[in-house]
Amino acid sequence: MEKKKIYLDDVRTPNDNSWIIVRNYDEFVSNVSEIGLENIEVISLDHDLGDSAMQEWYNNVRTFGKIDYNNITEKTGYDCAKWLIEQWVFGKPVVDVYTHSANFVGALNIIGVINGYRKHNGLNENCKRVKIPHTVKE
Repeated sequence: MEKKKIYLDDVRTPNDNSWIIVRNYDEFVSNVSEIGLENIEVISLDHDLGDSAMQEWYNNVRTFGKIDYNNITEKTGYDCAKWLIEQWVFGKPVVDVYTHSANFVGALNIIGVINGYRKHNGLNENCKRVKIPHTVKE
């Protein structure tokens, strides 16, 4: 069986149709749980998944370079990264994770938590920010 690729983003769609697209935290958890981490090759996470996250980006991240998660009401790609780590801690297979987020602070948070887990467990720290060609839904 060919391993799957998961792409989490609320507005972008990758040009490469080999990705399974999920739009929010709940879809992410549901799809990953259904497919099984053992059947996933790679996951690419966006950070901002909704209006309040975008507002936080406009109000704080792009101007001040910081995120106040208290201002974000929906779960983010960072929450998805933390959920993945919980799965790994309980014995699920560790898969490669990247971020394609335009939010540089959010991307660094995702990279930091994923690579921190990987380093702690003697794995290659390979989480990085990537560019995946995409379109944006209207």
